[in-house]
Amino acid sequence: MIYTNEYESPLGNILLAGDEQGLTGLWFTDGSRYTGLGLKREALRRDTDYFFQAKEWLNVYFTGRDPGFLPKIHLVGSDFRNRVGEILCEIPFGKTVTYGWIAERIAKERGLERMSAQAVGGAVGHNPISIIVPCHRVVGANGDLTGYAGGIMRKKALLELEGNDMNLFTLKHA
Repeated sequence: MIYTNEYESPLGNILLAGDEQGLTGLWFTDGSRYTGLGLKREALRRDTDYFFQAKEWLNVYFTGRDPGFLPKIHLVGSDFRNRVGEILCEIPFGKTVTYGWIAERIAKERGLERMSAQAVGGAVGHNPISIIVPCHRVVGANGDLTGYAGGIMRKKALLELEGNDMNLFTLKHA
C-alpha cells in the first residue's frame, strides 16, 4: 500500500509518499517535474512513523542545520538508481559533488574504465526523495547549477541554506 502526507516548507508545499518499508517520495507540489511520479490513485492519506521522522528532519533542516539523522527511507528503482541514491545520502550537509565524481565512483565500484556522467545525471534528476536524498548537492563540473526537478531557484535556495559559498557556482538557466 502507498501512503501520502504533506509538509509546508518555506520553499513551498511538499508531498510525501511511502510504503510499508519507508519514505519513497518527497516532491514540491508546485513548479516541479515528476511530482508524485508513480503514485497510484488509491494512495491513502496517513500518518506513519517515517512521515513524522521526515517532518522532524525537514523542521531541523529548514533552520539551516544538519538534522544529523535520516528518516526511514525506501529507495525504489533500478540497482543503478538506488546506488546513486545511496551515494547522494553520503554527501555531507553543506558540501557538493559533481555528476562526474559520482560516475567515477560507480565505475570504480563496478570495475569499469568509465561511466557516463549523463547516466548519473538521469538518475539524480529522477531522484524521488528530494532534499532528504540530497540531489541538490550535485553540480556540473564547472560549477553550473543545473538539473534540479524542484526548480533551479529552489536548488540555489537549498545550497544557500546549507551555507555554501554561492560565488563558486553559476546559475544556468535551461
